[in-house]
Amino acid sequence: MYGALWRVLPGPWFVKLFIVLVVVAAILYGLFWYAFPWVSATYFPPADANTITQ
Repeated sequence: MYGALWRVLPGPWFVKLFIVLVVVAAILYGLFWYAFPWVSATYFPPADANTITQ
């Protein structure tokens, strides 16, 4: 799969590497700013501030 992706990307190896790094950074940005907070808020609601834990 990675070989096929590498062959499809245009340019020499350093351009391909730059494209891959930008895409990976964009995916990580989307996950950390949108997906992970949504999952956290949906499946792990905040604890009640009035509850005393011992």
